[in-house]
Amino acid sequence: MDILTKLERGERLDFKEALALYDLDLFTLGHYASMRREALHGKKSYFNINRHINPTNICKDICKFCAFSAHRKNPNPYTMSHQEIMAIVEDGVARGVKEFHIVSAHNDQVDLEWYLGIFRKIKERFPQVHIKALTAAEVNFLAKEHGLQFGALLDLMIESGVDSMPGGGAEIFDEKIRAQICKGKVSSQEWLEIHRLWHQRGRKSNATMLFGHIEERSHRIDHILRIRALQDETGGFNCFIPLVYQTQNNYLNVPYPLTGQEYLKTIAIARILLDNIPHIKAYWASSTLNLALVAQEFGADDLDGTIEQEAIQSAAGAKSRNGVKVEELVHLIRDSGFIPVERDSLYNELKVWT
Repeated sequence: MDILTKLERGERLDFKEALALYDLDLFTLGHYASMRREALHGKKSYFNINRHINPTNICKDICKFCAFSAHRKNPNPYTMSHQEIMAIVEDGVARGVKEFHIVSAHNDQVDLEWYLGIFRKIKERFPQVHIKALTAAEVNFLAKEHGLQFGALLDLMIESGVDSMPGGGAEIFDEKIRAQICKGKVSSQEWLEIHRLWHQRGRKSNATMLFGHIEERSHRIDHILRIRALQDETGGFNCFIPLVYQTQNNYLNVPYPLTGQEYLKTIAIARILLDNIPHIKAYWASSTLNLALVAQEFGADDLDGTIEQEAIQSAAGAKSRNGVKVEELVHLIRDSGFIPVERDSLYNELKVWT
């Protein structure tokens, strides 16, 4: 049976078949990805009103692709106090922010209470907000730094008020690639195990993939299929987010950025392969807002959110530092032929902008 027949029937593809999807032309891929997108969500495109907070850039690890952590190309180390973080939260809540996405570097100069205590303070003051915090890479770092099992740290996160986990730190699962771009960071197996344990606690998370650097297409397919396998087991992933590698201010020395066509093909392939994950996010902070809007035609049904302020992608050249206003995002989604839907962090619909 050929690939197109399997696509028409909605059947699962194996590794070899999945890799061959890249040989299809862009519009054929878009057709089949859109079929799956519309079967799940129609013309709805989701976003939320969120605020990213990156409380420190001091990092024990040295990842060659990173422009955020304090090192030779970013000589401005900082660590926020809880008071500073709470001021940002209070300002955000006053303006309607419903989710705080809190991700930091791996700072070994502060204690565990600095990481976890802020979540308790946010929840005590604003119990209604959703805290999405601590990547699996941060969990791995903190557990090893403080002599804890992964499960014990995840329990402390829940007790402190963390509602869901972001998908960061996955990068590319192939360990040979990881040895070149993020040696010493959480391994692929550790990343998957941390999310498995989180899901076993009845909690949801996202999954990511950083691509467009030194990986090959086969590495992307391997990565996506490992995510699919874990989702078959746990059902805990809300969303898959392909993140575009940013070329500036890091040590990978990749001369040219990913092409728009390669990005759209990867979005479409993710939608086709991940039949068990409900949402594919075109994270505009890494892809550009315009390309994320186009990705709606290639299987993406989520654009993340307003973000308000973002430090990690923008440090490497992305034009995302100051976020986007709700009205502008709604207008752009609507003008691109889709229905803007404000969601909460777990994809419950809050408002359909007609």
